[in-house]
Amino acid sequence: MNKPQVPDFLKNIRVVLARPNHPGNIGSAARAMKTMGLSRLYLVEPKVFPSDEANTLASGAVDLLENAIVVSTLAEALSDVTVACALTSRRRELTTPLSTPRQTTPELIARARDGEQVALVFGNETFGLSIEEVEQCNRLVTIPGNPDYFSLNLAMAVQVMTYELFSHTGVDVEYLRAEGEAATQSEVDGMCGHLEQAMDEIGYFQRRNSERLMRRMRTMFHRAGMLREEIDILRGFYKQVQRTASGRPGDAD
Repeated sequence: MNKPQVPDFLKNIRVVLARPNHPGNIGSAARAMKTMGLSRLYLVEPKVFPSDEANTLASGAVDLLENAIVVSTLAEALSDVTVACALTSRRRELTTPLSTPRQTTPELIARARDGEQVALVFGNETFGLSIEEVEQCNRLVTIPGNPDYFSLNLAMAVQVMTYELFSHTGVDVEYLRAEGEAATQSEVDGMCGHLEQAMDEIGYFQRRNSERLMRRMRTMFHRAGMLREEIDILRGFYKQVQRTASGRPGDAD
C-alpha cells in the first residue's frame, strides 16, 4: 500500500512560540511539528535564534527552522488568523471557554480545511503566556494531566497538541501493515489436518482425546486470521516433524 499524503490544509495551521528562552526547545518543537505534518513556525521575540542547539534538537526538521518567521509581537504572528488557541495550564479570570485539545481540534481541523488560518500559541517556558497575550486569542486550551504534578515542557505541549490535530486528519497507519494474502477456510482446515496427522505419528494422542483437541485447535487457527505464508511455514514444520519421527530427517520443503 502506498504511503498516504499529509493533507495540504495543515499548511493553514501555524505554531506560535511566544518569547521562548531556550533554543533547544525551539528545535524540539519544530521536530514535534514536522512529525505531525505541520510546517509553519512563528517565533515571537526568541531569546536566541538562529542557533546550533536548535538545529541539533530539530533533527530532520531543520527546514522548519530555516523557514521560521520571527516577529516582535504576538499581534504580528496572528494578523491574518481567525482562530487563535492559547495553550495555558493556569487558572485565568477570563470568560473565554476553556477546553482540552481533544475537544478543540475537530473545530480547528474544520476551519483549516475551509481555508482559514489557525494558530496554536504557546508561551514562555518559565512564565507561560501573559494575560495580554491570552487576550489576543479567542480559544483557551489546557492539556489535562495530574493536578498534583503537571510539568510538560514546551516541546511536549506542542507534541500533544499537534498529535491531537493529526489524529483528526483521517490519515491512518494501514500502509505500515505487512502485506499478505489471507488463508482460505479450506487452507486452514488442510493445515489442521496435516497437524493432526503429524501429532498422531509422534504418539501425541495416546493419552489424549484427539477429536476434542483438534476441534479446539481448528477453532483457534480459524480465529487467528492466518495468512497463506503462515500456513506454508507451519506445514513445512509439520513435514519436518514427520520426517524426524519416521527416522528420515531432512530439510523441510
